[in-house]
Amino acid sequence: MSRVYNFSAGPSVSPEPVLQQARQELLEWRDSGMSVMEMSHRGKHFLLIAEELESDLRSLMAIPENYKVLFLQGGASAQFSLIPQNILNGKTKACYLKTGAWSEKAIKDAKSYCDVIVSASSEDTRFTRIPEASTWHLDEQAAYLHYTTNETIHGVEFSELPDSKGLPLVSDMSSNILSRKIDVSQYGLIYAGTQKNMGPAGVTVVIVRDDLIGHAAKTVPPVFDYAEQAKNQSMLNTPATYNWYLVGLVLKWLKDQGGVEAMELRNIAKAAKLYQAIDQSALYSNPVAIPFRSRMNVPFILADESLDKPFLAAAEANGLFELKGHRSVGGMRASIYNAMPEAGVLALIDFMAEFERTH
Repeated sequence: MSRVYNFSAGPSVSPEPVLQQARQELLEWRDSGMSVMEMSHRGKHFLLIAEELESDLRSLMAIPENYKVLFLQGGASAQFSLIPQNILNGKTKACYLKTGAWSEKAIKDAKSYCDVIVSASSEDTRFTRIPEASTWHLDEQAAYLHYTTNETIHGVEFSELPDSKGLPLVSDMSSNILSRKIDVSQYGLIYAGTQKNMGPAGVTVVIVRDDLIGHAAKTVPPVFDYAEQAKNQSMLNTPATYNWYLVGLVLKWLKDQGGVEAMELRNIAKAAKLYQAIDQSALYSNPVAIPFRSRMNVPFILADESLDKPFLAAAEANGLFELKGHRSVGGMRASIYNAMPEAGVLALIDFMAEFERTH
């Protein structure tokens, strides 16, 4: 078997040791006599998996005790609607920063439940930067300030914590959770789909401060009520059990690698090498302003668009897959999440240099 370097934006590359362990345990988990995917979510074996899953995430992110950790379904996209339904708490307004395609989608969905104040937008610069904080308009009567820490499509990332002026800070961290150290206590709510840095698709992590939940409207079904899910350890309905197990394996792998601090150093190094190769090239360019470049998703365009298809074909012939940019922006995109080894980034850099030499 020959595995390729997978630069997909999500579902994304998984750590190979995790895949190997999952294969070894497919038929029987420990001494249970059954596969994890066959277990009752109420049984002792799966309850142990669930306990370790939450414990490891709390340890890796240093999550304070006054925060609930939920493992839900529906992806981050479901949370675009569920967040206002759960934490408006009688208020009618919420502030949002629009810095790319995913924050734009969050804004669109939230408008069904509250008055959305777009406190800042970089749409006028084609989402290539983050607006200067001094230009933001924050309404003190708003329920929260929402932002997307890393825009997967446009390759824009916040490197600093936004000043929410006292509003609870809500953050979509789907594409950079566990890639850099953060202070969870500075947030009211963090949410993330797992299919980029935490495992396969099918699980959505919600980390929410205790005082923000328990205020959902009566029209919100219990399965979508954070407080009800918290009371039931995220098992009000049958959870995605096998995916919980796989996310748990990724978290243990992260701990073995040295935790979030060690991962951040690796991610800084990988991204720096790839951006340097792009910036020194006459064929490739990155449209994002340097201070806001993402460590996770690196978009780049070729000076001659007619070379796009030959580039992608040659890349695949060299074992470099899923480099095509999102259809809304075109070009190329290399997603270099935690599980992408440095060797993969170096192989991409070498290929890009050779392709430029011959074209």
